[in-house]
Amino acid sequence: MTANTLFIVILVIFIADYLFGRYIAFLNVKNSKKPIPELLGDIYDTEKYVKQQAYFRTNSRFGMLTDTFSSVLMLLMLLFGGFVWLDNVVTCLNLPEEFTAILFFGIIYFASDILSLPFEIYDTFVIEQRFSFNMITPKVFVLDKLKGYLLTILIGGGMLYLIVWIYLLTPAYFWLLAWAVTTFFSLFMSLFYSDLIVPLFNRQTPLPDGELRDAIENFANKVNFSLKNIYVIDGSKRTTKANAYFTGFWGKKRVVLYDTLIQTMTSEEIVAVLSHEIGHYKHRDTLKSMAIMLPSNLLVFVLLGLILKYDIFAQALGSEVSSFHINILSFGILYTPISMLLGIFGNILSRKHEYAADNFAKQYDFGDQLISSLKKLSATSLSNLTPHPLAVFLQYSHPTLLQRISKLNN
Repeated sequence: MTANTLFIVILVIFIADYLFGRYIAFLNVKNSKKPIPELLGDIYDTEKYVKQQAYFRTNSRFGMLTDTFSSVLMLLMLLFGGFVWLDNVVTCLNLPEEFTAILFFGIIYFASDILSLPFEIYDTFVIEQRFSFNMITPKVFVLDKLKGYLLTILIGGGMLYLIVWIYLLTPAYFWLLAWAVTTFFSLFMSLFYSDLIVPLFNRQTPLPDGELRDAIENFANKVNFSLKNIYVIDGSKRTTKANAYFTGFWGKKRVVLYDTLIQTMTSEEIVAVLSHEIGHYKHRDTLKSMAIMLPSNLLVFVLLGLILKYDIFAQALGSEVSSFHINILSFGILYTPISMLLGIFGNILSRKHEYAADNFAKQYDFGDQLISSLKKLSATSLSNLTPHPLAVFLQYSHPTLLQRISKLNN
């Protein structure tokens, strides 16, 4: 295969991925016009359903605009050798290759983020504001961006330096060592994300003693689930949407409840949501997901290690010789079909786990409360209740609300 042929393959994969994404979005918009299933008829009244449809279509049109904008920029960079030009600029500085790669990707990241900033501002302060979701102030927005940049430089830059250093140190075993390092980092972040990262953006406070904490602890004790860390996060600082999540494992398990969730739901409904999450732990879904994630990540580094050896992947983008940062761009696009297939398989498994976790809650007589909580979560976020089946199959890690309630009612 020649470099020109490989470049055409890269372009075809990139354009096909964009067009396919737009097609799925089109199907979703078309399907959203269908009547709401009778089982979900009590989620929206007429006025709120009109608002939900407007919100969904506004986001769909805006998503098409932002996706098209970024895709066109990427396409122009590919067609007119923008990445090779940038490579020549950073290479002329004669920095060590680790810092050359960091500077190369750093410039791309910050340039892309700055170009997308107007869209992000419009989404936050116009669309989300219009539909009464936005609670973030301009000051918090700016601080979030600055903190995000700092984390990107420290964590992203640090990990990139380490990976490039490993490749330069031992190309033959790059795939194994890089995989081991990223795996260790993922596990570390799973354990300490709530302690190290979340406090930079949100305030977490222990859930005070009272009816809700007693209900959560009583259920955890009932199912023999060790749970000491129950926190409330000030989600209302940024949005009116409700949420809750589990984080960590082993002795670092933590329940995090958004204050908006506590304001929206009853204690029984919140316990029902948590019983679903505990079901995941009881079924060892986290370990099962890791058992799939680790080989998938290993495949990434095996293929990347092969591609880094050959000049043709850099020549396809217009460079003369291979370099870590140019070859990895080619790899990122060429890996897209494999990533999609693995994503489909992962989503199928994830949806299976969600059904099982729902059933766990139902076994402890929280089926009705879980249904009620799921409906409230959909109502408060103006969720689309009729996504297209193909979009669900390809992209949804959770079953649709209709599917989950139908299973629970059985």
